[in-house]
Formats: sequence, structure tokens, C-alpha cells
Amino acid sequence: MRLLGDDTVFVRGVEGVELFYDETRIARSGAMPALVQESLFGHGSVHSLDGDAHKHRKATFIDVAYEDEQVERLAPWLEREWQSERRAWLDGGTRSAYDAAVGALGRAIMGWAGVPGTPAAKTRWAARLAQIVDGFGSPYSPEYLAALANRWWSDRHSAQLIEAVRHGALSAEPGTALEQWAHHRDQDGELLPARIAGVELQNSIRPMIAVARFVAFAAKALNEHPEWRERIAAEAAERGALVGGPLSIMFAQEIRRTSPFVPMLPGWAIADVELDGQKVDAGGRVVLDILGTNTDDRFWARPERFDPERFRDVGADYEALAAFIPHGGADVATGHRCPGEKLAIAGLAAAVTVLSDPGLRILDDGLDVNRRRLPTKPRSGGKVRSASAPASGGCPFHRS
Repeated sequence: MRLLGDDTVFVRGVEGVELFYDETRIARSGAMPALVQESLFGHGSVHSLDGDAHKHRKATFIDVAYEDEQVERLAPWLEREWQSERRAWLDGGTRSAYDAAVGALGRAIMGWAGVPGTPAAKTRWAARLAQIVDGFGSPYSPEYLAALANRWWSDRHSAQLIEAVRHGALSAEPGTALEQWAHHRDQDGELLPARIAGVELQNSIRPMIAVARFVAFAAKALNEHPEWRERIAAEAAERGALVGGPLSIMFAQEIRRTSPFVPMLPGWAIADVELDGQKVDAGGRVVLDILGTNTDDRFWARPERFDPERFRDVGADYEALAAFIPHGGADVATGHRCPGEKLAIAGLAAAVTVLSDPGLRILDDGLDVNRRRLPTKPRSGGKVRSASAPASGGCPFHRS
């Protein structure tokens, strides 16, 4: 195919993953259009690096987010913030699953990262970061211009946090993302410029906020599969916790497999490549079909069927599933797989548990998905109401 004027090979499946993450043949640096790269990830971020520079910077992300201890440290933040959103719905709140997730996940991940501020301030910043994710895929649109404005604000704010830590005006808890990026040094032993360190601080927290789009898909799936709501609610009642339920994790994994949130990733061919008789010369593009790989019938039984049971015996070994790449493929340490994937699963699973609460109901309205939009989600974000609230009545223009 032709993409942005270049010859392009579109690949999927295990073979496609192996090709795409082979750094002797494919490079990521410069592959994503600058309009997207600069707005979503930020100028100078780890996403623009390859080779040793990428591995060096990536090592700090692994220290910050990947280890199981970091997931354990996030758990109480998720528990507290999702309980708050649950109470708000039970008290008559009308926020969508998506909007509630932006707030809950944003406050949780910022607290975990050591970012200071009131809950309201964290919610406002989370909304800015969520809008960056929403607008990056529509260049020249009003949403894209808003994303640029929010990127400018967020870069300035995060750089100020980094400088405050470096100058001793702000104390950062050891091991948190804020502390790690304030003191990160490049391969030459130099501190990163405050702006770039702030960009990487955002890249440590924004992916969790982006999980809100998966939460909207979870609301849609739970509405369509009420038997799973019952099972997960029973599990939560037995465990007495929102975080870490095996059934909710299985459900979250199936959401990540089937949701077209991030459908593809681009790369550059740095050598002539061929796959299944399709060739592209060095300098051409290679695009990895993420959704097609996650639903490839060569590797998944009945991939069109929504079935969380397929993850029952997978547990923590999901990275070994070569055709399961919702957060990228290859090895976390040496490749481009997102080191925050465990955190994302924990946040999404907690949301699934809350949305399964029998005291809540998920409305049918607005659950359609526009697959021509990037990134996408159910149109309404998943409307959630207290189960005791009337299903209709009142002003016909303000129902639901």
C-alpha cells in the first residue's frame, strides 16, 4: 500500500511482530508523523529514540513502572479513587464511565507518581492529558489545536515540577516517577533538560489516563454481557476489594484484545525487508496491525467472540503471548513494549469491578463506536447511573 507518499507493508500476526520489532531492519524514530509525535508523546521523548539511547532512557521507565512492587504501590490509590467514583454514581452522579475513569485513574496515577496537588487540581490536569490523547489523531481540527494548547500547558507545568524538585523547593518521595525523572541522567551523565524530563514524567502518567478509553469499551462489553457483571460482582463481594480480582483481570485482558483503541503502529525500514512475498525497500514504511494481530484467527480460537475465559490460565504470563500486543510487542527491556502495561491492567480491572456493581446500571444509549476515528471509543463514553434512579421521566430533553 501507499501511506503518506511512501511504499508501505502492512503486517500482522507473530511474523509481523517479529519483523516490526527487529531493530536491525525496522526503526521507530521518525516513523510517526511529526504532527502526531509532538502532540501525543512530546518533543524529545523516549518514543523518538532507538538503539542504545532508547534502552538507556527506557531503563528508567522500567524502574519507575514495571516491577510488581510498583503495581502493589498503585493498588491503594486505585481502590480509594474508584470507591470515590462509585459513591458519586450511587449518590446520583451522571458522569460517563470514560469521564469517571479520567478522574479516578488520573488522581491515582498522579498520587502514585508523587505529583503534588489537590484532588481537583489533579482531575483538571488529567482532563488535559486525556484531551491530548483524544485530539492527537485529527491534525488541523479544533480538537488538535486544543491538544497542542494542553501539551504546551502540561510541558510547562511538568518542567516546573522537575525544577522544583531539583532546587529543593519540592520534596519527591524516593522511587516515584517525579523523583526518578528529576534526577535521570543521559548516557553522558548529564541531567535531562527540565522540559524533556517533564515530558517523560507525563509519559509515565498519561498512558494510565488513556486507559479511560478502554474503560468506556468495558462499559459497552459489560452492558452486552450481563452474566459477566454478575460473576465479577460476586467475586468483588467475596474478596472485599476492587483491585486484583482474577475475573475482572480476565475481562480487562479481553477488552484490551478486542478494543480498536490503538489499531496500528508505524516504523521505517532501515534495510530491504520482505514478508510473505511483500517487499519494501529501505526507507519505506512498515505498519504493524495491532488490532488485526490481537484478533488473528491463526493464533486465537474464535477471535470474533468476546470471551474472557481465554485468559483464565494466562495470569502474569500474558507477555509470552506473541500475538497479544495491545501495549506493543517484543521485550519490555529491549524492545518498545510499554513498561506500564501492568499498571494499566490493574487500573482497567478495578474499573471493571466498579462497573459490575449491582447498585449501578449501564445505559444502552450511545454505545456505538466510530471505527473511522483515531483514537476511538463508544460515543457516549458509557453512561452509568445508580440502579435506583428512574429509567425515564422528567424533562424529555434531559433524560439519562
